[in-house]
Amino acid sequence: MDIRSLRYFVEVVEQNSFTRAAARLHVTQPTVSKMIAQLEQSLDLALLDRAGKRFTLTDAGKVVLSRAHELLALHAELKVELRDLQQLERGELRVGVSPQTHSTLAPWLAEYHQRYPGIELKMYESGTQAIERDLRTGTVELGTMLDYPGNAATWQDFEALPLVRSPLCLLAAPGSPWQGRSSVALAELADSPFIFYGAAFALNDIVQDACQRAGFVPRITGRSGQWDFIASLVRLGVGICLLPKMYCDTLEQSQFAVIPLAGPPVEWNLMLAWRRGGRLSFAGRAWLDLVRARMADAARLQ
Repeated sequence: MDIRSLRYFVEVVEQNSFTRAAARLHVTQPTVSKMIAQLEQSLDLALLDRAGKRFTLTDAGKVVLSRAHELLALHAELKVELRDLQQLERGELRVGVSPQTHSTLAPWLAEYHQRYPGIELKMYESGTQAIERDLRTGTVELGTMLDYPGNAATWQDFEALPLVRSPLCLLAAPGSPWQGRSSVALAELADSPFIFYGAAFALNDIVQDACQRAGFVPRITGRSGQWDFIASLVRLGVGICLLPKMYCDTLEQSQFAVIPLAGPPVEWNLMLAWRRGGRLSFAGRAWLDLVRARMADAARLQ
């Protein structure tokens, strides 16, 4: 049993004629007869009691006619809903974002909303490790993740679009011993208290790995997933931290000491990721297309 055979059956009953039903459906009468016969065969029941060119509904035919109207109405609603999804008139965009990406993604999300006001924006805020889990479980379709040596194997399961690359800098309180320096070696920070990030943030792994290569294990005095709060703690002398230069550049420079790291750069390399081989929704594909376009615009301006 399929939707087309039900539609033909309803039309035959409403027109009380195979000939008139065929004309309404723009098919031949044998085609209509064949579809009705296939419907009866699939149900293993007679739906029409035929007497020459006339017919009446059997009891089974009356039940099928009643349900056929419901099913055809549901099918019509389904087609409308799917059309709306395809035309981005409804649906949802589920994206995992780290709090540090707000300034980068907010203008693009605003543009996306202007283009597709019927799409609900669902932002899941967390760190790289939690976003990776959400991508694997399907909680989010796309998400921001950091690319660093410690998660190189992860990219076998994900496709990604580079978003931002920024070197980490030392952020310290004003009047710190490093203020005014052109650069500072990580080894010089061995005795300093560090403010780290939430447990789900891959930036912890990047900083810890860099410190270990410099010959020490960082002493952690606090943690937060919010960069502005971390900066406030640094300004008040709770500890130091390593933050991407692009974020340090947004701070009031008179309230902080911002010093580049000497030696090979320790980088914050942000990617927009999605499952390799996964099928993105219409809303997800539209978001990816917009981000690609904005990244291409930025590259042309460089």
